Amino acid sequence: MKIRQVEGRDYYAISPLIDEWWGGRHMSDMLPKLFFDHFTRTSFVAEREGEIIGFLIGFLSQTHSNEAYIHFAGVHPDYRKHSIGKKLYNEFFNEARKNGRTIVRCVTSPVNKVSVAYHTKLGFQIEKGDKTLNGLSITTNYDGQNQDRVLFVKELV
Repeated sequence: MKIRQVEGRDYYAISPLIDEWWGGRHMSDMLPKLFFDHFTRTSFVAEREGEIIGFLIGFLSQTHSNEAYIHFAGVHPDYRKHSIGKKLYNEFFNEARKNGRTIVRCVTSPVNKVSVAYHTKLGFQIEKGDKTLNGLSITTNYDGQNQDRVLFVKELV
């Protein structure tokens, strides 16, 4: 397996995979092409024999000089539980550190229990929200009306 920085052309390969990897849910709109053009230093692709098997799209915050943000990450269903996601996240953490960032943030939907478990396993803490749902602290309307999210933060050491 090889991990490399994304390139603009990767958008055309990854965009159709998103809906496929997420069981047909329409999620590709969450990842516009501009991310592949403007966040190449902080976004990564995992390949095996030329096939994309994972990706992570992240960026350095321009508002908070000590923070970085992971916008979207995914691993092909056949390759999950092979540490590919962990390797992609570690690549991002290393790039964030090189750029003086000490905090990484990301969000997920409260119904995505796999994502919540995965991020906490990677050492992310759940930020206190304004509501508790099934024992999980959430921030209501974070991404718009009725778009509640779980907010994560991780301090890099």
